[in-house]
Amino acid sequence: MANIKDLLKLDSYDAVRSILFSAGELGQKENVEVYVVGGFVRDLLMGRPINDIDIMIVGEGIPFAKKLALKLGKKKVIPFKKYGTALIPNNNLQIEVATARTETYNDDSRKPSKVIYTDLKGDLLRRDFTINAMAMDIHPSRFGDLTDPFGGISDIENKILRTPLDPNETFSEDPLRMMRAAYFASKLEFQIEQKCRKSIKDQAHRIDIVSIERIRDEFIKILKTNKPSIGLVILQKTGLMEIVFPEIHVMYGMDQTSEWHHKDIFAHTLQVVDNSAQLSDKMEIRFSALVHDIAKPNTRRIDKNKGYTFHGHDAVGERMIETVAKRMKLSNELKNYLKKLTLLHLRPIALVKDVVTDSAVRRLMASAGEHLDDLMTLCRADITTKNPKRVVQYMKNFKKVEEKMENVVERDAMKKFQSPVRGQEIMSICGLTEGRVVGQIKKAIEEAILDGKIENSHEAALNHLYEIKDNYLN
Repeated sequence: MANIKDLLKLDSYDAVRSILFSAGELGQKENVEVYVVGGFVRDLLMGRPINDIDIMIVGEGIPFAKKLALKLGKKKVIPFKKYGTALIPNNNLQIEVATARTETYNDDSRKPSKVIYTDLKGDLLRRDFTINAMAMDIHPSRFGDLTDPFGGISDIENKILRTPLDPNETFSEDPLRMMRAAYFASKLEFQIEQKCRKSIKDQAHRIDIVSIERIRDEFIKILKTNKPSIGLVILQKTGLMEIVFPEIHVMYGMDQTSEWHHKDIFAHTLQVVDNSAQLSDKMEIRFSALVHDIAKPNTRRIDKNKGYTFHGHDAVGERMIETVAKRMKLSNELKNYLKKLTLLHLRPIALVKDVVTDSAVRRLMASAGEHLDDLMTLCRADITTKNPKRVVQYMKNFKKVEEKMENVVERDAMKKFQSPVRGQEIMSICGLTEGRVVGQIKKAIEEAILDGKIENSHEAALNHLYEIKDNYLN
């Protein structure tokens, strides 16, 4: 592993180095020990991008943070008095200053019941994993000296996740650390030490004391990693998935006919998630990949000729997401996105299997709207067959659908598609007030355009209105 002092000399760390020097000089002036700790040291040693600078001092953290902010030319400091910490907002490189501390917890809460100021080793001891329990001195006379009391460097080299304390104590104090174990394993592609894994299994039930918002955020962080399946498998194998996302848990070990997919619904789903991660950095697509077959366990039936069937799992899945979103406190925007992609995820595949008409493609584009590109990415990710001949044939037909969508003008028109004859005009011509009939007439005009019976123009739509209006008025 490269020397940390040499790493800090790299041009890519110029901004980081400047902040550390300023904090170190302030520490010398104030006569306090000052370090960078946790994920900063880990990521620096691993050559990973640095997004946060966690500074820890053996002394009063908040006053130090205020003085450091002035030294850095920053006007704003956000203090957290209970913990002796403060944030210094700093564009893409946020700075946190913390007082060295230990914490005690009650059994029914992950929030510290008592905070006690301590020294460097005492602070490192309370941290979640050995790879996050390292510190680098930034005092000018000791700049770059490492403190690694629990073998974090060795664990990085061996790609192992361990806790500094007995894992039963670490996870019991703050059960969210069990989710974080899955996240770090997925993010860094590390193995969780066997003793830690057993402890997570034994204490999975304690995740119940963690707020759903924190669980949701850690879950989404797993989805944002390069290979989310690593973390998702850990959640499943340790019993956490059954508690935090039971709709995914029930997929495990459930067979399906292997025409296009893995025989196991859970394995197929995870492969789709990983595929989507390779195709896009967008978390929302990965989440849609996770839930696209969420209703298969509920809709699975056995047909003596076809084997397992899952009729209507797209529509049932859309309704299930309403429940999931409420439990996980997802935003309405994300909820509606997931519902739409779940409902539509079979539509492009159906166009591949059947004769692809312009009308059918128009309808799909209109239904998907602004999320059309994401839907097509999800459908590409959904190809998990290991039969190369099937892949070639599938992609060949799939390309036909995409070619019909490549007309950018039509795509943009469909994203905002509405009848060229609007409601007010329909009411005026037909002598109607607002109500159901106006909507029916408007929809009939839109259907005629989507079916290619009339042009997508105001004149054609108006002529069609005069042709059909009596059918609705009578």
